[in-house]
Amino acid sequence: MSTIETRDGTKIFYKDWGPRDAQPIVFHHGWPLSSDDWDNQMLFFLANGYRVIAYDRRGHGRSDQTDLGHDMATYSNDVVDLAAALDLQNAIHVGHSTGGGEVAAYVAKAESGRVAKAALLGAIPPLMLQTDANPDGVPLEVFDGFRAALAANRAQFYLDVPSGPFYGFNRDGADVSQGLINNWWRQGMMGSASAHYQCIAVFSETDQTEDLKAMNVPTLVMHGDDDQVVPIANSAEKAVKLLPNGTLKVYEGLSHGFFATHPDLVNPDLLSFVQS
Repeated sequence: MSTIETRDGTKIFYKDWGPRDAQPIVFHHGWPLSSDDWDNQMLFFLANGYRVIAYDRRGHGRSDQTDLGHDMATYSNDVVDLAAALDLQNAIHVGHSTGGGEVAAYVAKAESGRVAKAALLGAIPPLMLQTDANPDGVPLEVFDGFRAALAANRAQFYLDVPSGPFYGFNRDGADVSQGLINNWWRQGMMGSASAHYQCIAVFSETDQTEDLKAMNVPTLVMHGDDDQVVPIANSAEKAVKLLPNGTLKVYEGLSHGFFATHPDLVNPDLLSFVQS
C-alpha cells in the first residue's frame, strides 16, 4: 500500500493514479468512510486525462488508527504533508461532507501555487451545530445521538445511516441501491471506532467561517436540497456568501450522498468547473 508519514508520524494511505505531469485532482472523503467513496469520480477524471489522488483520513480506512489528532487543524495539516510529499501543484481539491471542511481548512492555509480550485459537495462549513450565534443549526442532541448509537452498536448504526438519510433511501419512491449501503458499511467498519467517535465533534462543532473567507480560489459549492444530514440552508447557502469567489449549484430533490447516487449529473458539472 502507498502511504506517507505525517509530521507526527501517522501513516496516511493514499491512491495516486494517472500521469504524474497531469493536473492533480485530490478527493477528500466524508465521515466515517474512506477514499473508496470516490471510486466513480476517480475513474471518470482518470479517463479524462487527470491525475487523481484520494486518501484515507487518519483513523479512517487503511490509515493509522491513531487516537490523537482528531481535529480539523490536524486533519488539514495531514493534507499539507500529503501535498508536500507528492509535490502537488495547481491541484483541484474536491471534498464531501467532513471532507469539504477539510478542503476549506487546507485551502485556507495552503502554500502559494498548491491549489487552483476547490469544490465543496454536501460540505459541513461554516458550522453545523446550533449555537446562540447559529440558531438554525443542528441541535447538540442529534450529535449526542450519533455518539450513543456508535458506542452501543456501531455495525447496526452503520447500516441504518446509509439505508436512511444519507442517500435519501428513506424517501417515498427512492431508488434504493443495496450495493451503496453495503459499501458504506464496509468502508465505515474498516476505520477506528474511537476516531469516528471523536470526529463527530469535529464535523459538528468546528466553526470554519474564517476558513471560507480565506479560500481565495474559485470554489464550486454543490449541494442537494433534500440533504437530511447537512441541511443546505445552514451550510451551502451560508458558505457561498462567505467565499471570495464561490458559486452555488443546487441539485433539486437530491440527498447528502448525491455524488454517489447521481454521478451522471455531478461528474459532468465537476468536469466543466475544472475545465472552466
